Amino acid sequence: MRHQRRLSWFVCALSVLLALPLQAQVLISQVYGGGGNSGAQYKNDFIELFNAGSSPVDLSGWSVQYASSAGTTWAVTPVSGILQPGQYLLVQEAAGANTLATPLPTPDNTGTIAMSGTAGKVALHNAITALSGACPVAQNLVAYGSANCP
Repeated sequence: MRHQRRLSWFVCALSVLLALPLQAQVLISQVYGGGGNSGAQYKNDFIELFNAGSSPVDLSGWSVQYASSAGTTWAVTPVSGILQPGQYLLVQEAAGANTLATPLPTPDNTGTIAMSGTAGKVALHNAITALSGACPVAQNLVAYGSANCP
């Protein structure tokens, strides 16, 4: 009886894992706001994505989006490319005025979003339509500083 319960649990867990969509494998791995500000290490803001899964993911038609810490309006940068398992994708955003800051490595995608260095929200969305609301449902959402999302 005990082995049957373990097997049932294993089959249930396996079916849940197999049902996860490929997009659930792509995560926001880094967010850098305030690029180019006085004292900033990098000249540009950036968002880095990572494929934590075991299959390539086509990001065509996806976007990264940004809202201020209490904002409900989202700025959109479309992304594209095939993100291989274990690989990163760099999305370069707006540059600041600090000409002494280090330029980013060659980005995979570029946008013009100016992100706060202290608080904000970044979302990965499997569409290029702007999200709405303070804490929308997205593939992955990262809030930093005093942002109003958990």
